[in-house]
Amino acid sequence: MTKEHAGPEQTDDGRYVVIDGRRRSATDPDIPEAEAAELRRALMAARRAVGAALRAGDAEAERAARARVQAAKVALGERGTPWWEQSDAERRRRWQGFLADLRSSAG
Repeated sequence: MTKEHAGPEQTDDGRYVVIDGRRRSATDPDIPEAEAAELRRALMAARRAVGAALRAGDAEAERAARARVQAAKVALGERGTPWWEQSDAERRRRWQGFLADLRSSAG
């Protein structure tokens, strides 16, 4: 389920994006758009939290925020085991588990 968009350059196989000349794992294209958007919002909130912790000089908050960034990137398929090496069920569990944890901590 690939999507046409005006995002960063992708490799022909769709597994990587090229940003500033560096190849990085692309987001898993099988994540439904609504869930991918929720994951991106969580990632950006975690990145903002890293910045706030850095400005405050709070090392503990920074570690926690960086852990949230890592978890969101893994859920998106951009870090950890490459999504193209996982079964459909493993891929689904990866992002659904993160969203379940995110939703339970928010409510």
